[in-house]
Amino acid sequence: MDNTRAPHSPVKELTMIAAEGLVKTFGSRTAVDGISFTVRPGEVLGFLGPNGAGKTTTMRMLAGFVTPTAGHAEICGFSIEEQPVAAKQRLGYLPEGAPAYGEMTPRDFLQFIGDVRGLSSGDFQRLLANVVERLQLGAVLHQPIETLSKGFRRRVGLAQAILHDPPVMILDEPTDGLDPNQKHEVRELIQAMAPGKVIVISTHILEEVDAVCTRAIIIADGRIVADEKPAALIHRSRFHNAVTLRLERSADLLAVASDLRGLGEVRQVEVDEKGFTVTAFPVDGVHILTIIGKLADERRWPVEQIHLEAGRLDEVFRSITTGNSVAGAP
Repeated sequence: MDNTRAPHSPVKELTMIAAEGLVKTFGSRTAVDGISFTVRPGEVLGFLGPNGAGKTTTMRMLAGFVTPTAGHAEICGFSIEEQPVAAKQRLGYLPEGAPAYGEMTPRDFLQFIGDVRGLSSGDFQRLLANVVERLQLGAVLHQPIETLSKGFRRRVGLAQAILHDPPVMILDEPTDGLDPNQKHEVRELIQAMAPGKVIVISTHILEEVDAVCTRAIIIADGRIVADEKPAALIHRSRFHNAVTLRLERSADLLAVASDLRGLGEVRQVEVDEKGFTVTAFPVDGVHILTIIGKLADERRWPVEQIHLEAGRLDEVFRSITTGNSVAGAP
């Protein structure tokens, strides 16, 4: 079996991940049910779904850690089943939980990974210095992994995935356990690595999708239920182009709501001792921000804030994965 031949098809050269009809069953349970998609250079794909949807199982099949019941997958044109060495040479994989050898130091663990991948001494030293700097591992490089915080263990796991500078990266919850500053740093790292590569991120943090992903696939019950750019998903939200007002307590809420109902549906979001928050939803996609601003001036509403909603990805996610309709959805 030839594990080193280059792919011949021009399409395969441009398609760095290809999944076709992936199915995985465990006894009578179908975890993944016929998933097909391709990913091309420069794409950062967010892979989303509720717990038990099949995200991790799909990523394990793509990485060659789980054998599909049916279907097949390719990395850079190499079959993950028929040409596993060639496929995995081009792949960096961060599994769920980022397992590592606890008694090793990060330096020793990364040396082990470099040896497994056949890196020369010179290449390893250069690549090690790069990941240590990028992931700020210098302070713990010689400390046993089992003594590290969850955040540092996660960074060590990410370091082994990117050590050999692979063209394809599959990252399962890459920012799990990181503090807000560390999450920001990892997101910047992903964006910096993205040009010319393919990065697939499984995450339950929806803001991460909007922040770093160029495309999002949502799965539910083992099937793809959405495959769009994050902005397109957000635009499917009923909150897209809605207007939220924060009013002082002195406002006549009934009068404000009555005026706003002429523009669309009104929802009273919050009432507290300091004031009111009201959201107006436009009808048929009409832009109502300017109209509401003029109305507020005319009526002398005591407005503290006025905010145009871009849309809410969490609402779209819930609607898609539970089968409920979303305003504006096709």
